[in-house]
Amino acid sequence: MTVAPQPPATLAIVVPTYNERDRLTDLVTEVFAAYAAEDVDGELVIVDDNSPDGTGALADELAARYRITVVHRAGKLGLGTAVIEGFAAANAPIVGVIDADLSHPPALLPRMLAVMQSAAADFVIGSRYIPGGGTRNWGLGRLLMSRFACVMARGLTSIRDATSGFFLVRRDLARNVQISSGGFKICLELLIRGRPASVVEVPYVFAGRTAGESKMNLREALGYLEQLRQLRRFVATHPKLTQSYRRLTQDELASQPLLNDGPRRRA
Repeated sequence: MTVAPQPPATLAIVVPTYNERDRLTDLVTEVFAAYAAEDVDGELVIVDDNSPDGTGALADELAARYRITVVHRAGKLGLGTAVIEGFAAANAPIVGVIDADLSHPPALLPRMLAVMQSAAADFVIGSRYIPGGGTRNWGLGRLLMSRFACVMARGLTSIRDATSGFFLVRRDLARNVQISSGGFKICLELLIRGRPASVVEVPYVFAGRTAGESKMNLREALGYLEQLRQLRRFVATHPKLTQSYRRLTQDELASQPLLNDGPRRRA
């Protein structure tokens, strides 16, 4: 008996993982609960960098119960390349990224999708650094480092949280981007190299991780400096981009109409 292929999802969220077994089940449960609550036909793409804690095997188990594609990579090859591989494995016209450790709120995904569709935006960024956004469980040193990284990117883009790891983007804009230096700050990479014509920032509160291992280290920080250098060279050698930008308040985000008037769909 031939099984008909599943039609493409509306939204595909990529989850890069390395030693994230402790929180992955919780994340998957919350993401698909958010999809179901607002009738979003969504999927997850988990990209695992050969985690020694068994994250990849757990992802395979979860894929038997949910609409999940698992990409297994040979080793720890970098967050940016993991996201790009995840986008390539997705079929949805809109793709995005979320952390595996629940630092980002899965419940906000349907509203971010609604913003993208109602505004006809190319990019919707979850922002810690616009009014209504913020961070929890961060020490002063980490907060200062994050804010400084955003300030360093200010000459490339006016986006307040250009280093965000929580965003949606149109897949056709992101799929052919060749990232630089491993692209740890993949949002910034796509903002510059993808050349989106319309960007919206929405506020959210980042919750610092309480399990697993932080992705930031000295190697990644040095890679970010090289990434900035290469992106400045890219900007200097390409025509100036005319880009519309909008920043939503919490009230405007909360008032976005969700697209849940149709028949119930299985996420």
